[in-house]
Amino acid sequence: MRLALRTLLIVAGLIACLPLHYLWKLLGRKSPWPRRFLYWVGRAAGMRARVEGQPLRSRVLFLSNHLSWLDIMLIASASGAAFVSKEEVARWPVIGWLASLNDTIFVARTQRGAVRDQADALRNALARGQPVALFPEGTTEGGVEILPFRASLLASLFPPLPDVKVQPVAIDYGAAGHDIAWVGKEGAAANAKRVLSRKGTTAVRIRFLKPVDPHSYPDRKALAEAARAEIVQALSASEAKPVRL
Repeated sequence: MRLALRTLLIVAGLIACLPLHYLWKLLGRKSPWPRRFLYWVGRAAGMRARVEGQPLRSRVLFLSNHLSWLDIMLIASASGAAFVSKEEVARWPVIGWLASLNDTIFVARTQRGAVRDQADALRNALARGQPVALFPEGTTEGGVEILPFRASLLASLFPPLPDVKVQPVAIDYGAAGHDIAWVGKEGAAANAKRVLSRKGTTAVRIRFLKPVDPHSYPDRKALAEAARAEIVQALSASEAKPVRL
C-alpha cells in the first residue's frame, strides 16, 4: 500500500508539472518545473531535507558524495543544478526522458576516447552559466563510505574557466543511510521498490560547503582530493562515518 501510494503521488506530480514545463518552454522562459517535480519526488519518497549553507546559482560545479538515486532529487531541488550522468541512463524507459527535461549531461564514462568529449560538454554548460552537479565517486557502491574521487571527471575545469567555482556538497541520511544506499547487484527497479516501501519519513541534511576556486589548485587530482576531504570533514562533524582511504 505504501509503495502504491508513493508511486501515485509521483505520477500525480508529473501530470501536474509536465504541461506547465512545456508551457514555459513555449513562452521561451526558463522552466522551474523540473526542479519542482524533483522536489516533489523526494517528498513523496519520504525524504525531509534540511538545507544548510547557500548554493551558488550560476557558474558552479557541485561535487557531492553519492549513496542513492534520491541524491539527484534532493540536490537538484535545492540548487537547480543539472546533473552529469552515464549515457545508458538516457536509454532507460521514462527515467531517461525525465532526466533530459532537467538538462542532464549524458557522458560515456566507459570509453577512454570519450573523456575529452564529456569534458567539453560539461565545460560548455558551465561557461553558459548552468549550475551542474556530479558525483566524483562515479558510483554508489561505497554506500555510506566515501570512495576516492575520480579526478578524470574534473577534466572540464582545467584549464580553469573564469569565475567558475567548485562547491562541495555533503548529503547525510543519518542512520537511514545504510538502508537507503544502492549497493551490490540490486537492480534499479528493485531498489526503487525497496526505498519507496520504507516506513515513515527520513531526515536528510544537505550541506553546501564553502565554494573554492579551481585556480587555487595545481591540477584536478589535488582539487578532487581537497573536495573529498571537505565532505568527509563535514559528515564527520555531525556523526562519525566510515571512510575508505
